[in-house]
Amino acid sequence: MNVLVIGTGAVGSFYGSLLARQGIAVSVLARSDYEHVKAHGIQIQTKNDVYDFVPHQVVRSAAELSEKPDYILLCIKVVEGADRIGLLKNAVGPNTAIVLISNGIDIEQEIAEAFPDNELISGLAFICVTRTAPGKIWHQAYGRLALGNYPKGLSEKTQALAAAYEKSGINCVASEDITTARWQKCVWNAAFNPLSVLSGGLATSDILNTQEAFCRVIMEEIAAIAKASGHPLADDIVEVNISSTHKMPPYKTSMLLDFEAGRPMETEAILGNAVRYGLRLGVAIPHLEAVYALMKLRELKLQQDQ
Repeated sequence: MNVLVIGTGAVGSFYGSLLARQGIAVSVLARSDYEHVKAHGIQIQTKNDVYDFVPHQVVRSAAELSEKPDYILLCIKVVEGADRIGLLKNAVGPNTAIVLISNGIDIEQEIAEAFPDNELISGLAFICVTRTAPGKIWHQAYGRLALGNYPKGLSEKTQALAAAYEKSGINCVASEDITTARWQKCVWNAAFNPLSVLSGGLATSDILNTQEAFCRVIMEEIAAIAKASGHPLADDIVEVNISSTHKMPPYKTSMLLDFEAGRPMETEAILGNAVRYGLRLGVAIPHLEAVYALMKLRELKLQQDQ
């Protein structure tokens, strides 16, 4: 197995390192931290361990690769200005499977249309992990992956990747309906990511301990959209998310970290796409609409400040 990870942020570095520790050739396409990763590799800190991930190759462009990979893990956020097709273009070979490990609803179609002859695997990471500095990753909690073919199904290649992750010690679910899994993840993301920004920087524990009822109603609206779109979620989906968040350490969401750094946020991928689904399907989502509108105002202020 030969793997390329595009994006040496928290998610790409962590999940790339798990495969590399099994002896799999894992290369990385690094951008802002290329020099550091080329010279020092990537350090992964977990609750019980600290280890180094030394990539097979470190490149600035996929054109520098010595061979086309079997899998590309595209681990970048779906935000305005992200040229996912450009990043993939020189890396994809005839037998390359493209794996998208990103948050959001309805993020696959652009890639499916650009690379119609390549297998497309949609992936979701249920994890608390942060990039603290160039080449420094802090894994705080969880780590479960869900992988499935887009738009549906489960190929041998997807099952092989899921098995490799299972071997690494994390739970990796091979799902025949990855779109439903995306809605499951959106239940948490649509509540805690924007509220962490709108609150001025509160951690998940502070949000939940003071505004649990508000979190619940946002989650319930996402579940209602999922059901209307043909992807009903488990009856206890909200309770499961609330319970797991209570057990998490205080955590700064990825959207909050992006906001504090002045980077584009996943507002459209996580919130905007979900809201548009709901409106199109006639679902009553007043709380989601309000949170989305407030996030757009927050983005506008950020742009003006810059």
